[in-house]
Parts: sequence; C-alpha cells; structure tokens
Amino acid sequence: MSTPELVTLHVWRIPRTAAPRALARMAVHPLRLRRTPGVRFGKLLGTGTGTGFGPGDADLTRWAALVVWDSPAAAARFDDSPVGRSWARIARGSARMELRPLTSRGEWSGVRPFGDPPGDRVDGPVLALTRARLRARRAVTFWRAIPPVAAALHAAPGLLARFGVGEAPLGWQGTVSVWRDPADLVAFAYRHPEHRAAITRTPTEGWYAEELFARFEVRDVIGDRTVLGWATEGDPETARGHA
Repeated sequence: MSTPELVTLHVWRIPRTAAPRALARMAVHPLRLRRTPGVRFGKLLGTGTGTGFGPGDADLTRWAALVVWDSPAAAARFDDSPVGRSWARIARGSARMELRPLTSRGEWSGVRPFGDPPGDRVDGPVLALTRARLRARRAVTFWRAIPPVAAALHAAPGLLARFGVGEAPLGWQGTVSVWRDPADLVAFAYRHPEHRAAITRTPTEGWYAEELFARFEVRDVIGDRTVLGWATEGDPETARGHA
C-alpha cells in the first residue's frame, strides 16, 4: 500500500447511558467504514484512560476511528457518511486529528496501512501510534509490565495527550500519544528507563503476534480537544489546529 497523503483520527465522547448503543455500532460499523467511498483502511476502536493500558483501563464513554484516505476530498465527506452521522447522534463532544505519516514499521491485520513513509523531519506536534495483537498466553505478563511505563508516560515532558486504543473488548492493545515535538517523543521512547526496559523485553517475552509502530505529523486538530485529554498548559502554541 502506498503512503497516504492523509490519515484521520476521529474521537467521540458519549454519555455513559449511550454505551450500549456504542457497542452496537462497534459490531456493525467496521464493515460500513471500510466500504465508505475513499477509505483505504479503517478501524473502529475502543479507548482506555491511558493510566494503565490494560483490561481495567477501558473507557466506555470514548470511542474512536482511525481512517486512511485516498484523498483529502474523500476525508472531508466523512461527517456526512452513514458512520460519521451515526456516531454524531450519540456524541456529546468530538475531535478530529488530521495526520501525515512520517514513519511506519510492522503490520495491522496483515497489511501496512501507512505504506513506507520517507521519514521526513518536521517541527511541531507529532502523534505516535503503537498497535499490537497480543499472544493470549503472554497477555498477563504484558499487562503486568505496563504500569511503570504508563506512570512514566503521564509525567513525560512535552506530552500533550495520550490514551489506549483497541479493537477487542478485552484489553486495549495500542496507544496513542501526542507530543509537542519529535525531540520530546524520542527522549521518552529511547531514553526513559521504564520504556527502554519494556522495549528490551519485547523480543524475549514474545508478547505480540503482530505489531505496528507509526509516527505522524499533526497537521490539524479540529473540535473539542478535551475529548482527547489534551494538556491545557501552553495549549495555544502546541498545535496548528483550532478548537
């Protein structure tokens, strides 16, 4: 798959009373999303609070969709699509992040949805996406290893937002984190001792049956950033979006 010009991350905050309707959408909408005109690759995702990234971290009031588009024009029509309209009916807040792939390694559902990005250097906010399909027999070991990393991430300099994401109801097998600039992301990913320890354990523990790591330039943030858990300190200067 070639590198797309645009990837969008849509996030909806819903009332707790609407959780059954959200779960029904999660059952029906994955196929509808993939059949939406202009969609190359799409995933509907549950989220977690980002405090633990484990089974107990589920947030039934926030849901997301990650979509790879053929063109910006197709992406602009998402809100008027059946999937977009359906989630808007139950949402009390929403945000959309417009992203450009910078790097991507690994596969998601057997494909490389972000192609082979050239690794361009950028200034300004970046989003890191990690996604893994856990091996069932290694899941408990993985979840036990995550709390120190999650605690360190919470206090990391330059972190603007973070939450867990996942396709399955048990466990959130991925993370989304947004950083003030690439230097802050690199400092945490490769220099923080807790995160370095987790990286070192990954090949020996055999946690993942499939994994993907990708970074994106954040081109715009549209809507209510509080839905993303966005940091408020210095917010006007942290992204080129608008709230």
